[in-house]
Amino acid sequence: MRSITTFDLQYAHRFYGFQGEAQYLHGHTGVLTIEVEDTVNEGVNMVFPCNEIQKTAWEVLKNFDHALVLRQDDPLLPAILDVYEKQGIKNGHPRNTMKGEAFSNELCTAYPDSRLVVTKETMTVEGMIKMVYALLKDKLNIAKITFTSGVNAASQEYEVSGTVDRCPLCGIALENGVCPKCGYQKK
Repeated sequence: MRSITTFDLQYAHRFYGFQGEAQYLHGHTGVLTIEVEDTVNEGVNMVFPCNEIQKTAWEVLKNFDHALVLRQDDPLLPAILDVYEKQGIKNGHPRNTMKGEAFSNELCTAYPDSRLVVTKETMTVEGMIKMVYALLKDKLNIAKITFTSGVNAASQEYEVSGTVDRCPLCGIALENGVCPKCGYQKK
């Protein structure tokens, strides 16, 4: 069975090197859906609490919300950083409170203080799915990710193996046999 949760993400990007309208800097409202698969946890009668999926995923995803997403070779990148430096916001601003922890992997790097994500490939709906999976695959039993942005949409299903050891009282993942939410200890 699956637990499913959805996120709305506001972001700006462009398709550097492409022809047509998408080569211009523009913004989107993206809708990301994550499906987590596992057995139904007895006691709480659910796979995984959707609010806990949201909390886990949001720690990563908030770096994409209200952010600029540019490919690493885009000539706009140094220009943007220069403007941010001159404006005094490159290293953050006191009102920049919706930022996650910085991350870096083979597909993307987040610079939360600058509200910037730098990608290896162009940020398409397919690219977003690949980035999200790479960032969350070790935290959630992801069975499917769907991303819709404007009229564009993509979806990818994943093989789920094994189960996550979860609290019988809350349904969330145990950490070293202990529930970080309620304190339950596995015997």
